[in-house]
Amino acid sequence: MEKEKTLNPFEIVQEQIEEAGKVLNLPDEVIAFLKWPKKVLGVRIPVKMDDGSIRIFTGFRSQHNDALGPTKGGIRFHPNVTMDEVMALSAWMTLKCGVVGIPYGGGKGGVRCNPKEMSEGELERLSRGYIDAIWEFIGPERDIPAPDVYTNPQIMAWMMDEYSKIKGYNVPGVITGKPIIIGGSQGRGSATAMGTLFTIREAVKVLGMSLSGATVSVQGYGNAGYWAAKLLHQDGAKIVAISDSKGGIYSEEGLDPDKVLKWKKESGSVKGFPGTKEIGSMGPLTVKCDILVPAALENQITTENANDVQAKIVAEAANGPTTPEADEILTKKGVLIIPDILANAGGVTVSYFEWVQNNYGHYWSEDTVFERLEKKMKNAFHNVYNTHKDMNIRMRVAADVVAIKRVVEAMKIRGWI
Repeated sequence: MEKEKTLNPFEIVQEQIEEAGKVLNLPDEVIAFLKWPKKVLGVRIPVKMDDGSIRIFTGFRSQHNDALGPTKGGIRFHPNVTMDEVMALSAWMTLKCGVVGIPYGGGKGGVRCNPKEMSEGELERLSRGYIDAIWEFIGPERDIPAPDVYTNPQIMAWMMDEYSKIKGYNVPGVITGKPIIIGGSQGRGSATAMGTLFTIREAVKVLGMSLSGATVSVQGYGNAGYWAAKLLHQDGAKIVAISDSKGGIYSEEGLDPDKVLKWKKESGSVKGFPGTKEIGSMGPLTVKCDILVPAALENQITTENANDVQAKIVAEAANGPTTPEADEILTKKGVLIIPDILANAGGVTVSYFEWVQNNYGHYWSEDTVFERLEKKMKNAFHNVYNTHKDMNIRMRVAADVVAIKRVVEAMKIRGWI
C-alpha cells in the first residue's frame, strides 16, 4: 500500500480545505486564503520554577479566520506542541464553528511543556505568563480561549484573572471553560461528549441500529473519553474497550466507566483493571465493536490500521484522529464517520453558550444548556448527513463543505473576496 504523504496536521487540514473548496468550485485565491491562518503569534514565557531556577517556555496562539465572528479555541499544555499543530487546530476550529452555525471563527493556543512534571505553583505562573505574553491578541470581542489537552477550569480561572488584572476590571467573557463560581456554564465539563452522544444517537437512527446493547470502544480516557463512555453506557450501550496513554483494556462482558475511572485515578492508568485483557493504547481502534470513539490525539487511525477497524460508526471525539488516506479506506469499507468538527463540536458550542451568558450576566440551568446543545447538534448532523447523501461525498468532506460555505458567504458579504 502507498505510504501516507504526511502526518503533519497542518498539511492534513490544508488538504481537507482544498478538497472541500474544489467541491464548492471556489476560486483558487479563496482556497489559498482559507488554507492559512490570518495571524499567528509565537511567544517565549520565562517562569520561575519551585527550585528558584528560571525556565523559558515556548507558546503560540493562532487566529485562523474571523469572518463569522471572534476567533475561539482551546489552549493546550503538551510537550509536543508545535506551531504547525496549533495552526491546524485553529483551522479545524473555524470549520467546527461553521458546521454547527455559531458566530465564531477558529483560534487555538498551546504551550510546549509537560504539566505532569510541574507543581501547581509552576502551572499557575506559566498560565499567567502565557496571558501576559498574548493579552493584546485576545479578548471577548477578539479571540476567546478555552481548555484543551492538559488544561482545565482552574488554569482557565488563573488566565481569566490575569487578563482581568491587566485590564483593570473583571472580564469573565475573555475565556470559557471556567469554574461555575466565576462565570462558567453549567454542563461545560461533559459538553464535548454530550455533543458526541447527540450525533451518535442520530447516526444510529439513520443506520437503523439501536444504542441499547451496541458495543462501544473508546480510545483516550481524559475528559471527552470518560464522559463519552459514561453517557453511552447510560444510554444502554456496552463499553467493551478503553485505553489511555499507558495502556488499554478489553472485556467482552462490558466495563463500568466510573469504576474504570476510579481505577485510573488510583493506579495512574486504566491498565490492569481487574477482569480485563490488556490490549495496549492503540487496541481500542481495532477491536470488534459497533461504535468506535477515538478521544485521544491526532493521527491515530492511519493506513497502518484503518483496514483493521471493525466499527460501523466512528465518532471522532478527538481532533484529527483519522488521516485523509485512512478516512478514504474507512469510507470504502462502509464505516459511517462522524468527523471531528461535527462529533466534538459540543465543547465549543457550550463555550459559546458560556460567552453569551457572560455577556448577558444571566446564567442558564444545565437542562437549558443541554436542550439548546441537542438542537444545535441534531441540526448540524442532518445538514452534514444530507450534504453527504445529496452530493455523494464523504462525511468529512460534507462537514467541511457545510462549514466552508458559511465562512465564504460571510467573507463575501464583508467584501473580503
